[in-house]
Amino acid sequence: MPDRTAFPAGLRLAIISRSVAPLHGIGGLERHVGDLVRHMLERGVEVTLITRGVTDTEQFANLTHPRLVVHQVPYRTFPLAGRRGTTVLDRSTAYPLFGYRAGRVAARLAEGGRLDLVYGHGASALGYAMAHRRRRRTTPPFVFNPHGLEEFGGIDGTYGGHTAKRIGYAPLRGAVRLCARAADRVIATDRAIEPAILRHLGIAEEYVRLVPNAVDLRRAGQLAGPRDGERIRERHGIARDETILVSVGRLEHNKGFHVLADALATVADVPWRWVLVGDGSSRQVIERRVRHSGLVDRVMLVGSQGEPALHAWYEAATLFVHPTLYEGSSIVTLEAMAHRRAVVASHAGGLPDKVRDGHTGWLVPPGDPGALATALRRALAEPTRLPEMGLAGRAVVEAEFSWTAAADRLLGVFSELLHKTRSS
Repeated sequence: MPDRTAFPAGLRLAIISRSVAPLHGIGGLERHVGDLVRHMLERGVEVTLITRGVTDTEQFANLTHPRLVVHQVPYRTFPLAGRRGTTVLDRSTAYPLFGYRAGRVAARLAEGGRLDLVYGHGASALGYAMAHRRRRRTTPPFVFNPHGLEEFGGIDGTYGGHTAKRIGYAPLRGAVRLCARAADRVIATDRAIEPAILRHLGIAEEYVRLVPNAVDLRRAGQLAGPRDGERIRERHGIARDETILVSVGRLEHNKGFHVLADALATVADVPWRWVLVGDGSSRQVIERRVRHSGLVDRVMLVGSQGEPALHAWYEAATLFVHPTLYEGSSIVTLEAMAHRRAVVASHAGGLPDKVRDGHTGWLVPPGDPGALATALRRALAEPTRLPEMGLAGRAVVEAEFSWTAAADRLLGVFSELLHKTRSS
């Protein structure tokens, strides 16, 4: 762990991201960037956040801080591109354009001597990457985080058989590669993603640094505790001793909730209720699968929830189930583990770094409803073992995936670059 005395005092850091909680919802990226901003401010860093604009200005009350400045950049969706950030067309058109504009804001601030370092997330930093590539010696260091490489088909490089998606993502892949090759350091959020970063982004291993995505354990405990889990059960008419399977995520094909619906159809002889938290374009597909399987009375699609309700559902869960087809780090799985819940998840992306098979939960091949059903039967047949696995999961998060540890690692990367810059 880096020595905190080596952290740059008064660091002026620009964070560029398309989304941040609470301005743009509470998805995985949004929560990650929101926590990042908060923890950098707690460490004395002066943060300039460059993100897309919002109309609900009341949300800014949660981002007010003397050392925080927010720059809003328009995010213009093209005709037929769909909702912002939710379609391949949007991500390969409006997203790179936003990244160019947002990155240019950082470049102008850097030219004015107002930044020491720029930290970009995905294609959001495209404009700064272009400027930094041309004037590397005179612009502040650039750190780039590509996250889960969804535009490359995830860590395993597949697109779930969707050739159109592979073709459609080509412009976004180009933007991400440009950012990576312009960066002074590239962040890998999991050990499992490091080979994919080298393979897909074409950079040398010496530029990659491991800084896991993390959860704020203190905040998770403040948002919900055991009594909150009991209350949300009561509110929805769920008995205290009823077995609850909870899943959280965007209702999109790649999250694999349709696979879980198919798996549950073969586990109907075992008592359980499935609560699915989130919304998205695949909602109707999932609802059809549930109706076809005759499970309507046992499934609750509760839609998107605010953070207190989301964390209350973690507390209400008997078991957390994440059937994703491909994945980056999975903040939701870390959050469930922070609330001491055992997990059944796909062996995808960075999940094996967290879900230790047989220790903190069970791992199954992605997209395999039979294997998922087998794991669920095993988990539900061992109810007394689940609390022990949940405690083991919490210990893993405390040791490796807390924001205390992640902030130390990230500031160590920043210090490394600034020391190199000042000594050259």
